[in-house]
Amino acid sequence: MAGAQGSSFGAMVIALDTEEGREFLQRRLSAFGRVTSFISAFFLVGGTVLSVALVPDYTLKDALLVPWAGWHVGALAGSALLWLALRSGSPSARAIVLWDATANVAICSCYGVMAHYSILTGNTRPDLLMMLVLMSILVLRSVLVPSSWRQTLLVTTLCWIPALVLSVFIGSALESTIAVAYVFAPVNVFLWGSVIVAIATLASKVIYGLRQQVAKAQRLGQYELVSKIGQGGMGEVYRARHALLRRPTAVKLLLPERSGQAALARFEREVRLTAKLTHPNTVAIFDYGHTPEGLFYYAMELLDGVDLEQLVAEDGAQPESRVVHILTQVCGSLSEAHGIGLVHRDIKPANIVLCERGGVLDTAKVVDFGLVKESDAAASPGDAKLSMVNTLIGTPMYMAPETIKHPEAAGPSSDLYALGAVGYFLLTGATVFSAETAMEVCAAHLHEQPERPSTRLGTPLNAALEELLLSCLEKDADKRPRSAAAMRQSLLQCGVEPWSEEQARAWWSARPKRDTPVESSSPKNALTVNFAERMDPITPR
Repeated sequence: MAGAQGSSFGAMVIALDTEEGREFLQRRLSAFGRVTSFISAFFLVGGTVLSVALVPDYTLKDALLVPWAGWHVGALAGSALLWLALRSGSPSARAIVLWDATANVAICSCYGVMAHYSILTGNTRPDLLMMLVLMSILVLRSVLVPSSWRQTLLVTTLCWIPALVLSVFIGSALESTIAVAYVFAPVNVFLWGSVIVAIATLASKVIYGLRQQVAKAQRLGQYELVSKIGQGGMGEVYRARHALLRRPTAVKLLLPERSGQAALARFEREVRLTAKLTHPNTVAIFDYGHTPEGLFYYAMELLDGVDLEQLVAEDGAQPESRVVHILTQVCGSLSEAHGIGLVHRDIKPANIVLCERGGVLDTAKVVDFGLVKESDAAASPGDAKLSMVNTLIGTPMYMAPETIKHPEAAGPSSDLYALGAVGYFLLTGATVFSAETAMEVCAAHLHEQPERPSTRLGTPLNAALEELLLSCLEKDADKRPRSAAAMRQSLLQCGVEPWSEEQARAWWSARPKRDTPVESSSPKNALTVNFAERMDPITPR
């Protein structure tokens, strides 16, 4: 950040190399001012009330007019000013650093003078009172304010110097009652002040170091992990951002307990195959690699939106125009994948996300190519083994009959069957078949005919759209649309009124804002990428 990096003073004091770091320091200093304000107010009010209540003939006016009370109010005002000044706005890094040093010196000086005047109330050890207050403020600062040990050493030393000067006056005032007070008070303040500075500096070094370790643990290569947003069968997905571009990103990390050779090979294969896809309705892969510990990861675009399963759960059955709008986009994604010999094999509502891209709302993105299968013509023998084609995989509610009977028979038409089931779900708000067990659902896909969507809804639907979806759900793969491109063309020719940009904007504006669920703050271990051994990067698209 220019404010810190352009100044040797700012760079020496604290490394504010990001806008987030500056804002975080500003918030913490404001919080420090708020906490010290409350503590100061507590002692001021409490001391005043107790004095009036316990001392005979002592009035509120007497309590407020004593000199120490005025300096106590001055310290309270300094804390409140620090709180309010940094509560909002965007001061530069230099300004924040100056606020930190100036406010703390002023607050500690006021408390030092307050301790000096406490002699008038009969306090015979004002030096210890001053050190107690000083320690409380400076240790609290080292806990709340994220600064390097050099910054803390500088601030605490500046705060300690006025106390040392005041100790000479305290010693002079006590000379008549304590013979060695003139020497004892300054020596006492010097020794205890040195300990306080050391403790605050050490605390700041430990806490600041731990924070740096956490930040390092949250950084994977050039990506800073922010929060966990999901977990699947193969790995965990984290919200992240690129360290230089500051671009929101999703990072998928293979779970350590599942990082055996076979799982790693399948995980690498997933990103390698997905990276071949460049269609705008397919999730984009930015980069991938592995850590020195062997953990594999890849970075993809972050989709802040709603998947189709959430869409129906929140909003129910969707209008025909929106269903056609969504399905045509998914057909475009599948058409590219099928064209290079890839079959998704897990098309379902949860794997289609609606989001905003380039100002265009209701942009559909096909995600999770973890079960993708290369066709026989495109796959090598090793890849065919890795894709587990002989294993029953997918989601029963959207599985084509042939994939249930012969998993190795999964092909482009199987994805179209699943897409037809997704369209049925969007139109009716219900799955094609429902049963208590997965086996019963699979049996229904094999032997039962689906109920017409219009019958399920009890209202008429566009006949061409209904027939197209039912053709996708044919048991015989040859009776389905011949390709994703052909299905897209049929969707556009259904005669359904197009889903307009105004309709999309109205829906998204009315939808309540929802926070992305966070399951965990960060991985437990530090994750750094071995750039010397990482795989070839993927060119961003």
